[in-house]
Amino acid sequence: MTSRIFLLLFFFVLCVVGHSNSCEKPIPWKSADKARYDNYRLYRLHLDTEEQVKILQELEEKSDSCVFYGHARHPDQNLTIMVAAHKIAEIVNLFERYKIENQVLSYNIQEMINDEWDNVLPEGTPGYQLDWNHYCHLETIIQWLDLQLNDYKELSLVSLGRSYEDRDLRGVKLSQKPGNPAVFVEAGIHAREWISPATSTYLLNQLLTSTDPRVKDLAENFDWYFFPVVNPDGYVYSFEKDRLWRKNRKPYGFCRGVDLNRNFNSSWNGPGSSSDPCRYDFCGSAANSEPETAAISTWIKAHAKEFKIKTFLSLHSFSQLLMFPYGSSADKVDNYEDLKTIGQKAIDALGKKHGTVFQTGSIIETIYPSSGSSSDWAFEEVGIKISYTFELRGPPDSPAMFILPANQITPVGEETLEAFIVIMNEAKARGYYNDL
Repeated sequence: MTSRIFLLLFFFVLCVVGHSNSCEKPIPWKSADKARYDNYRLYRLHLDTEEQVKILQELEEKSDSCVFYGHARHPDQNLTIMVAAHKIAEIVNLFERYKIENQVLSYNIQEMINDEWDNVLPEGTPGYQLDWNHYCHLETIIQWLDLQLNDYKELSLVSLGRSYEDRDLRGVKLSQKPGNPAVFVEAGIHAREWISPATSTYLLNQLLTSTDPRVKDLAENFDWYFFPVVNPDGYVYSFEKDRLWRKNRKPYGFCRGVDLNRNFNSSWNGPGSSSDPCRYDFCGSAANSEPETAAISTWIKAHAKEFKIKTFLSLHSFSQLLMFPYGSSADKVDNYEDLKTIGQKAIDALGKKHGTVFQTGSIIETIYPSSGSSSDWAFEEVGIKISYTFELRGPPDSPAMFILPANQITPVGEETLEAFIVIMNEAKARGYYNDL
């Protein structure tokens, strides 16, 4: 007994004087089977020459230690890449040899992940404890939706179908009177973009509870279909295994996952997507090859006319953009000027709330080529003429990327709500909801 007490005192002293890691706060991401990003660096590059573009294209093609957020396409382009710790010396040398202008945005991605985890509600947190100061596991979001269904008679359950791992693609319909035009709000299609589901639940809660007459008007005069997490398998995986996971979880050989926002039947497998299953923007084996994409497509096509779905809004992060079709082509959609004008008014209103600066335009002219997206598909195949994709905070050179601090959830929700109000009212004023 004496020796046991001595050992306990010994380890206590080690902790107090700081000579042992055993007294560190336990961090879930330290589990052996979770992806870690210790000393991974995030670089922001500026490409000036064709030679620099070509060397970055070759780097993306051949290296499994550099993660690209976008593709090298042309001179006078900014590009963000993440570099594994063991490749930093090599990549710095590459920048020097080719005179590539670069800036380190973050020296240790894992530190940001660890800090973020302090503001994640624990697994098993009941739905009534969901708030907009923390990120939440999927089960908490689902329980919160169920509680709203119990509390608000104007809400009804909507299930689009099942995911690859057999999770429900669950959402709700908010309808206060018959005959309203409808809005489809899709969130969480990219697993790592946690601000997207959080913003979705914030917006739904505002439509249910706000006393602001502008918000009450939206709730009363439009039907709303909210789907906070349309990629539930990937979302769960981003909590349990890899914080930066993007795709769904369907296996393709020794690689896994499809970028669901490249899998819709709109210029499928075109510019800005990859046919390589190991790439982050893998488009799948065919259009709608994924159960999640197929479920969304089938449901919307079956009900768009009956339910008067006239607006499609998709929530993503990051880059602070409000985009509309097309992503696959520089061709302008027939209502380009309306979408541009509405978008500009929306981001002006958004910016007045907290000073956040957004840009607006078509997907291909604001961010990069992108084929097979839900927004393009909704516009092109279903005929939903008011179709926007939000890239929420932070800015294009954000060091946080997808790891946006949880204390920004509420301000992001507040400013996004301002944009929603403008989009709906401007579209209505321009006659987009007249043909019901």
